[in-house]
Amino acid sequence: MALNWVEIDLAALRHNFAQVQHCVGSRTAILAVVKSDAYGHGMIPVARELAKAGAHFFGVSKCWEALKLRSAGIRQPIVVLAGMEAEDAPTVIAYDLRPAVYRLDHCRLLDEAAQHAGKVARIHLKLDTGMGRLGVPVRDLEPFLDQMASLKHVHVEGVFSHLATADEADKTFSKEQMARFRGALQRLHDRSITFEYAHIANSGAVLDIPEAHGQLVRAGIMLYGSPPSEDIQSPVHLRPVMALKTKILQVKWVPSGHSIGYGRTFVCSRPTRIATIAVGYDDGYPRALSNRGEALVHGVRVPIVGRVSMNLITLDVTHVPGAAPDDEVVLLGTQGTERISAEEIAQKAHTISYEIYCAIGKNPQRLFLNSSGHLA
Repeated sequence: MALNWVEIDLAALRHNFAQVQHCVGSRTAILAVVKSDAYGHGMIPVARELAKAGAHFFGVSKCWEALKLRSAGIRQPIVVLAGMEAEDAPTVIAYDLRPAVYRLDHCRLLDEAAQHAGKVARIHLKLDTGMGRLGVPVRDLEPFLDQMASLKHVHVEGVFSHLATADEADKTFSKEQMARFRGALQRLHDRSITFEYAHIANSGAVLDIPEAHGQLVRAGIMLYGSPPSEDIQSPVHLRPVMALKTKILQVKWVPSGHSIGYGRTFVCSRPTRIATIAVGYDDGYPRALSNRGEALVHGVRVPIVGRVSMNLITLDVTHVPGAAPDDEVVLLGTQGTERISAEEIAQKAHTISYEIYCAIGKNPQRLFLNSSGHLA
């Protein structure tokens, strides 16, 4: 066993996928977002598990991610959510990918590549309804469609947009975006442009805006066990998928007045039993949790004292007299009846759970557990 490791609970992942299905019903397809290495959870094992669970689509950010999924045997449709680069057009056609499209030059390149291959390019037309990032502004939709009309080898399989505030309690702007989206869809219908999927719902909307579900939803953070924000009270039970664990390297008594770690930011006010563990910011654990974070030892919360350094953290285990070298320590996850969540870590580090997962998930020692808790 490594000095520290990340555990990925595939049974919890399946459970969360079932909760998405429960939220949207049987008539709505589910796109599982596995971009950025499945938010640090491992894109290939996660996608394989979700394919078995019934995912209809997968969503990645870049074409090279889609190619990794195809190489791993994933046959479901893959939407490249950030779109493609010019040189990707032949690859998109060869591997039957669905790029997000918001540029006319890319539409033309796809049309040419599809014609050359004797195929049809299936695209998802991205509309900007208020996020302000990628997408055809809805006010510019007509001239964009006019230019697309001559392309005979491009089929609009999906039309989508992205909600900017679905994870907030106030849904006013989300409703404005949805109204713009519906208006754009009607303009497509008026031009007799047919498409199979309209999608605007991310995890926040899956959980909290049922009228946004449509024919397809894009589930991301909820698959990994977290609500998109503290403003969302999940109507379903989500189970955490990722845990970060390590073991105690050394335990020793430190006298009162002795300092701990770089910068002497913690000075013992009493004789203190210090446990040193093999995790640091190199392992994705935030340095911002110096003197603020907690860990679990013997199912008991213990404080981090001193600075989080690159590879080591020190804990005050004075109130856990049985703590000893080689004991398991949990920094993210459950031990006994106690749990430290990504949301808790994120709040203390002044960030979001997405960043915590992506950072911790880069650990090369990642263990995938099956439904019985054994290595998958």
